[in-house]
Amino acid sequence: MNDSALTINDYLNKIKTSLVYDVAKITPLELQPNLSKRIQNTVLLKREDMQPVFSFKLRGAYNKMAHLPADVLARGVIAASAGNHAQGVALSAQKLGCRAVIVMPTTTPLIKINAVKGRGAEVVLFGDSYSDAYTRALELEKTEGLTFVHPYDDPDVIAGQGTIGMEILNEHPEPIEAIFCCVGGGGLLAGVAAYVKALRPEIKVIGVEAKDSEAMTESLKQGQRVILEQVGLFADGAAVKQVGVHTFALCQQYVDEMIVVDNDAICAAIKDVFEDTRSILEPAGALATAGIKEYAKRNKLSGKTLIGIASGANMNFDRLRFIAERAEIGEKREAVLAVTIPEEPGAFKTFCRLLGDRNITEFNYRYSDPKLAHIFVGVAIADPTEADVLVANLKAQGLPTLDLTDNEVAKLHLRHLVGGHAPQAENEVVFRFEFPEKPGALMKFLETMGQDWNISLFHYRNHGADFGRVLVGMQVPPQDAGEFSKFLDQLGYPHWDETNNPAYKLFLG
Repeated sequence: MNDSALTINDYLNKIKTSLVYDVAKITPLELQPNLSKRIQNTVLLKREDMQPVFSFKLRGAYNKMAHLPADVLARGVIAASAGNHAQGVALSAQKLGCRAVIVMPTTTPLIKINAVKGRGAEVVLFGDSYSDAYTRALELEKTEGLTFVHPYDDPDVIAGQGTIGMEILNEHPEPIEAIFCCVGGGGLLAGVAAYVKALRPEIKVIGVEAKDSEAMTESLKQGQRVILEQVGLFADGAAVKQVGVHTFALCQQYVDEMIVVDNDAICAAIKDVFEDTRSILEPAGALATAGIKEYAKRNKLSGKTLIGIASGANMNFDRLRFIAERAEIGEKREAVLAVTIPEEPGAFKTFCRLLGDRNITEFNYRYSDPKLAHIFVGVAIADPTEADVLVANLKAQGLPTLDLTDNEVAKLHLRHLVGGHAPQAENEVVFRFEFPEKPGALMKFLETMGQDWNISLFHYRNHGADFGRVLVGMQVPPQDAGEFSKFLDQLGYPHWDETNNPAYKLFLG
């Protein structure tokens, strides 16, 4: 039968007769208790991050390869991928005993290259992007007589991914409001939608894409496959410029809705899953959870069962710092403000009192003007309305305030650049402190110090440790050295004199 003529029943049969369980395991469908309680719906997560290659991709790759004729399989297969599909093809080839060539962009992290080589596959590095690697793979397919294993646009690959939908319905026969799938090329969404709509058409099937990579969303809107000029690479596992022919056709018929989420929402979702499972999903792997939260909020849902597919956990370790930084903002649990206060002794303490007992997550300040001080501050909040109230209160006290919570320049760059040389900060001493990470630690510092010395530099950021690292500059005349020493003893916080630190002298002194 022509692939383009396949019906939903054809896909249902292909899924039921899939051969994925030679390599894949039936992953658990786990309750997310903390997230469920917070959004007042039952959230279940299909744990595809627990597969042997930490991703669902081996299902489709193996199903495609296992259905190849013996003589075709013997000649070997080829794929283009920088991530999870590459590992799925490599593991499948290892299991089936055939040659596998994977073309990867030259920018692919070494950890992923080694993971593919570790499965016995041959790696060819070519080009700077997936598109370059894909073009090269098609050339090698012809010259070396290999069979191309597409990452998503192939009925056998789609059917392999569709076994996830089969497992969800088998494990949860009770009512389900919606099932959420991450979307790159659309193989997972198409496969799950085909199976679910064939058997339980009342269940909504919803695709979730990252902002700047919404190829399926735009294609469904326009009624044809569009090509994005460029894609965002944070959720690189779902960064595809054009969805597949087969996947688009299935999604047109069987997908109920698409949701697009930004990077902050993805980071917040990674944290949500970690808090419930102690597992760290890759950005694409957390798309479904981010979509669940947005869908429940948008529709004011409560008491429903929402299922997300945790599609992968091949996280680059060096991204964790960025994710932790942005998670609180994505969950709207941190407000980032720019506040202007008078440059005079005591004003800093007065400002801190106005913040009340809120947890301060960040404080950046550098003396630059004899009349006004500009402070960059992060404050923990329960919800966005609390930030509005705080801003209004600060303004009412005569302190000009800007809410920078949604300002990308501020969040990405300015928070790290508040500072510079301050030659007018005479008699400045600089100390590094370790504050106990608890409410009131900053106010204890300010109360113990009194109002005799002007604070000329302050930097603090909560990094989740049991103590906070703080850098403080104070203008202390030489004749006050004895009094200042007494202040340090009274304070009792561990401290180090950094006044002669060469880095301070070079950039801040």
